[in-house]
Amino acid sequence: MKYYIITICVLLIACQPKSTSKKNAQLPKTSNKVFFKNINDGDTLINPFIIEMGVVGMKIKPAGLLEAGTGHHHLIIDKGFVDYGEIIPMDKQNIHYGKGDTVAQVDLAPGSYSLTLQFANGMHMSYGEQFSSTINVYVK
Repeated sequence: MKYYIITICVLLIACQPKSTSKKNAQLPKTSNKVFFKNINDGDTLINPFIIEMGVVGMKIKPAGLLEAGTGHHHLIIDKGFVDYGEIIPMDKQNIHYGKGDTVAQVDLAPGSYSLTLQFANGMHMSYGEQFSSTINVYVK
């Protein structure tokens, strides 16, 4: 009889539904991101124009040193984000802000453009899509 009662108690405990802790259920999701502070998708801009660059989840540091959780901005013109770990080239379509700039003047010929803000580490290695933002603008 003792074993019968013990077995039933064990089964009742084992069959209890698992509850999720409220603490775990309410943990905020990470919101790592890169963004244009002063221009939006679809904007018409007058040449030359200023871009203000922001980042959440990383600290801005000049290029040169590899330090976890840090990096700097790049503006990519008419191309999308750079895959994680890829080095961002330096040319007319890939503008580096390796001094840790957060504001820059951009001068583009009139027309439609796709602008991608890409965050990368001190060696210009991309943090990938999670740390990129693409908008489309028209430049007068």
